[in-house]
Amino acid sequence: MSQSREQKHPREREDKAIVEGLFQGEMSDYNLAELARLRIRYKNFPGANALQRDLDLLLQQWDLTEEELFAKTREIHQQRRVYTKEETDQEDWS
Repeated sequence: MSQSREQKHPREREDKAIVEGLFQGEMSDYNLAELARLRIRYKNFPGANALQRDLDLLLQQWDLTEEELFAKTREIHQQRRVYTKEETDQEDWS
């Protein structure tokens, strides 16, 4: 019998620190955008199961479905820029 091994995402360590910060923070525009970004990054990723469970737990704690999260963040991004050039020089979605 072959056992499938969980893949390790190259950004998992950094993303885990972000998720821990989200647990400590409140539901702000920036934190919603971060949660949505990480949901997109790890959607259908064959690994990082503990991190994916934490993302699910954050949605529950903030009383949101994934669809509501994405709707809110689309609205936020339409109203203003969430990420500024000073925060990062590159897109960080994958």
